[in-house]
Amino acid sequence: MTDSKRRFAALLDQPNVSEHCELRGTRLGFMAYHGGQLEKVTDVIAAEVAERTGSSYYGVIQGNDDEAIHLPSRIVDPTESETLAAFVEHIDAVVTLHGFGRKRLWHALLLGGQNRQLADHVARHLRRRLPDYDVIDDTAALPHGLAGMHKANPVNLPTAAGVQIELPPTVRWNRKGRHWSDLGPMGRAPQVQALIDGLVEATDTWVRSPR
Repeated sequence: MTDSKRRFAALLDQPNVSEHCELRGTRLGFMAYHGGQLEKVTDVIAAEVAERTGSSYYGVIQGNDDEAIHLPSRIVDPTESETLAAFVEHIDAVVTLHGFGRKRLWHALLLGGQNRQLADHVARHLRRRLPDYDVIDDTAALPHGLAGMHKANPVNLPTAAGVQIELPPTVRWNRKGRHWSDLGPMGRAPQVQALIDGLVEATDTWVRSPR
């Protein structure tokens, strides 16, 4: 791609790309701006958790697997999207869902982002719900490119910043039916349901807790 095309606005102008946003009452939001056919199932998880908890949701859905474009998070710029800007303005903190694949981390969930108090809170709930996975929230153990610490990363733009959750394929894949969870005839993978339930619990207790 040329530099002019490696812009968020240019991606949003593509015919197979759509923005989705729901602004709700709680001040915690969920994002999946690499959703659809790019980092599969991330938007499904973010949207359902947001709906179940009354939280705000922002997603970018790419509908064509062969033409899916991955932009670095720091390029996902609210100055190029009024919808994203309204979302960031509406919330205090955010949880973003991403997909990644590294063989040495095939069964690891990585919790980056600058809000480390929220990361610790979410990690405790996910460890209980997903005991077969390694939930890593120690910033020293996070791969540099997946730590979500860049100041321009959308996870860090709200007032209280947020948590970037990187999900390996083993979480998002339905092993029984050999397809992505929620996208094939076997429906939802049990670990995806456990992940969603853990995020719902973490959200509900975070929103209710005094700070």
